[in-house]
Amino acid sequence: MENVVLKSFIQFIRDLFSLRRLQRIGTRDWVLKFASLMLATVLWYFVGGEDIVDKNIQVPIEIINMPRDLVISNQFKKEIEVTVSGPRSVLKDMENQSVTRQINLSNATPGTNVIENDNKAIRVPRGVTVLRIQPSTVILSLDKLIQKSFKIMPVTTGDVAAGYDLVQMQMNPDNITITGPETVLSHADALLTDIIDVSGMSASRQVQVPLDLDPAIVDLIGETSVTADITIKPRMVQKRISKVAVIGYVGGELREVEPKQVEILANVPVLLMRKNADLQQLFSVTAVGDSADDGELPVIAVPRQDVQLPIQVLSVRPESVTLIKKEEEITDPEGSIEGEEEAEEVIEAEKGSASDDSDAAEMLEEEIIEGEESGSYYKKIDGVLHITADRKKILVKE
Repeated sequence: MENVVLKSFIQFIRDLFSLRRLQRIGTRDWVLKFASLMLATVLWYFVGGEDIVDKNIQVPIEIINMPRDLVISNQFKKEIEVTVSGPRSVLKDMENQSVTRQINLSNATPGTNVIENDNKAIRVPRGVTVLRIQPSTVILSLDKLIQKSFKIMPVTTGDVAAGYDLVQMQMNPDNITITGPETVLSHADALLTDIIDVSGMSASRQVQVPLDLDPAIVDLIGETSVTADITIKPRMVQKRISKVAVIGYVGGELREVEPKQVEILANVPVLLMRKNADLQQLFSVTAVGDSADDGELPVIAVPRQDVQLPIQVLSVRPESVTLIKKEEEITDPEGSIEGEEEAEEVIEAEKGSASDDSDAAEMLEEEIIEGEESGSYYKKIDGVLHITADRKKILVKE
C-alpha cells in the first residue's frame, strides 16, 4: 500500500514539472509574467522593502498676504517642530525641499491673532504622515504701522576741567525716524544715549556714542550709534582794562599819539585771572596811518599772539587817537588856505577860552562836555583839551 502511494506522488511531481508542461506554460505569456515579477520586486524594494521611520524636523513659518498697514509687534518662534513618519529615503529628500508652515494674514485685523497648527497645515510628500506639531498654536499681535521721528538726547556725567564750561553738545544726527508698530513707538518721545563722561575735559572733541535703546526699538533699527560734538570753552569774565599803551605808526614810522593809553573792554578767561596775569600785557594796541595828514588814527586792539587762551575784545575807548605832528609837519610850507583856516580857528578857540574862564574851568573838570546848541564838544585827555567846532578839530593845551 505504501509503495502505491509513493509511486503516485512521484508520478504527480513528474507530471507537474514535465518538460511538456513547462513548454506549454512558456509558450503562452512567459514574457508578461516575467515583467510582472520584476516590477513587483522593484516595488517591494523601494516601498515595501524600506523601513518606516519617525523623524522630527524644523519647519519655518512663512507669513503671506500681510496687509501693508499692519505689522507684527510681538516676538514669536520663526520655526515649529514637526514629527513626521514615512520611508527613510522620502524623509531624507524632505530636507532638500522647501517645506514651510504658511500663515495667510490676508483677512487679519489689528489685535491678537491665534493660529492653530493642525496636521493638515504642513504639506508633506506622498507617503509621509504628520504625527505632531509643536507648538500647537502661533500667536501673532498685529499692530498699525506708523512712522515717528525721535530727538536724540545726550546723557552726560561728570564736570569739565576747572575754568572751562560745557557750551554745547550737538548730536549728529539729532533726529532719527523709525517705522514700526504704534504700540512700540508710542511709548517714547526721545532716544537717549549711553552716558557720556565729560570729567576733566578742557577741549572740544567728537565722540561716537551708542544709543540706549529699548529691545523693541533695537528690533526695528538694530544697535545704533551717533556722533556727539562736544564744545568746551574757557569760562570768560568781562573786564575793563585801563592804561593800555598805544603804539602809533605812520608810513611804517613809529610816532607819538595822544592819548598814549586807551581803555579796553574785553572778555578774559577766568584762568588768566586766577594766574594774576598782567592784563595790560595781553593786548597789542596800535594806531596806524598812511601819512602825517591823518590827524586821527583809528585804534586797533587785538590779543597778543603768544596768549594761548582766547580773549575777546569788545570795545576800545577812545576809538581813535591824535597823531602828534612834528614841527615841520605843523608849518605849512605852501601857506595853504587850509593851514590859515586852522590857525584862525586856533586863535578863535583861544579867545573863546579866555573870554569865559569860569566856563572853561567847568569844562576842564569834565572829561567830555557836549555843547547842545553849537554842536561842538570838548574833551580833556591827559591835560590836553580837545575842542571840535564846526566839524574842525583843534588842539588846545591847558
